[in-house]
Amino acid sequence: CVTLDVQAACRDTAVTQELLKEGFHRDLLVKVELGEDAGGCAVAARTRLPPGVYVDPYELATLQQHNLTKAVLSPDVIDVEAPEYLARDLLLLLFLEPDPRCSRCFRAAVPVHARYHRPAEGTEEALVVLESPEVLLCCCHSRLSAECWQPAEVDTPCSSDSTGPCQWHSTKHRAAYEESMLRVPVGLRQHSSLVCALTLLTTGLCSGLILTAACKYGHFF
Repeated sequence: CVTLDVQAACRDTAVTQELLKEGFHRDLLVKVELGEDAGGCAVAARTRLPPGVYVDPYELATLQQHNLTKAVLSPDVIDVEAPEYLARDLLLLLFLEPDPRCSRCFRAAVPVHARYHRPAEGTEEALVVLESPEVLLCCCHSRLSAECWQPAEVDTPCSSDSTGPCQWHSTKHRAAYEESMLRVPVGLRQHSSLVCALTLLTTGLCSGLILTAACKYGHFF
């Protein structure tokens, strides 16, 4: 009976994430509907980004300067030029803003970029799976139900602007969509010889044109 009472009291928190736009440069939109009122609490979504995608820390810093996005990346030093097979996972803590149309709803978006993948055989695209994020709450002036919310190990302040310590809490949630998939175009292995030959030919042709123009119009002393 106690278990049933606790389950009834802990209303489900729903999470939805969407990949907006097309191509290699997308926007990750995260929407959360809490199961209980969280007035005065900071709400965040913690998600692990696989090696196939990344958040540009320089772009993120610019967005935060204009108060368009608030997030924390770990690690904070990222090689944005690395291909998927040389990259590693990233941990993104995205601070959510209240949705004026819903008292228990929060949302935020952050630009994400796909990395180049190895050429594949028999397929022209690779799938990058984004798991459903974890919902976190930090309440400095109110208490959360101990049955519904558990302390989470998150070494991050309650907002991207503050530096003081903060105790975050997490809860189980239902994902409106269990996972999002990003389809990334990749080259075909059987075309590698042709691509190398055309690249070498184009490079040689352009180098010859530059050399010819330099000899014809250049002034040498």
